[in-house]
Amino acid sequence: MKVLLVNGSPHAKGNTYIALHEMEKVFEQEGIETEILHIGNQAVRGCIACGSCAKNGKCVFEDAVNEAAPKFEECDGIVLGSPVYYASANATLSAFLDRLFYSTHFDKTMKVGACVAAARRGGLTATYDELNKYFTISGMPVASGQYWNGIHGAAQGEAEQDLEGLQMMRTLAKNMTFLMKSIALGKEAYGLPEKEPACKTNFIR
Repeated sequence: MKVLLVNGSPHAKGNTYIALHEMEKVFEQEGIETEILHIGNQAVRGCIACGSCAKNGKCVFEDAVNEAAPKFEECDGIVLGSPVYYASANATLSAFLDRLFYSTHFDKTMKVGACVAAARRGGLTATYDELNKYFTISGMPVASGQYWNGIHGAAQGEAEQDLEGLQMMRTLAKNMTFLMKSIALGKEAYGLPEKEPACKTNFIR
């Protein structure tokens, strides 16, 4: 099994990384393959709604999004990590996720999603809510832990002092591992849920 961890912070080894790395250690102990993908320091533009991905199967812009797409397809779970900017995820990560989820047309049903946020003080839960919506629109179960998944720290490295936050990351990783393994057993025994054809209603006539 494999988990892809996405670091949306511009700092490769900052507080967001500390949270993701604490999870990574648990995954490795559980025999789960991991990869941390650092996208927060890259130039990622937003979606321009051109529709090219529907025709070509990939985003029109050749950047971190298309590089991440096959990794996303092959993983059993994905963890999104973001610093908190104005009580929301940072713009680079948001642009990355908008395009990644929209331009990839493989079935994401029952891939497990989780998100973590790092902040000096506030805005963690708003960011947590924002990131979870990428999963819940895609048929992806959301892994939870012992609290809302956040870690505190202002200066780089301060998150190491948030012992409760670190524990939350370990709990989340253990729960996510259990959920991924349980889903794998369920898929083997019962297959994926049967899907109805999409029924879309537009309210402007």
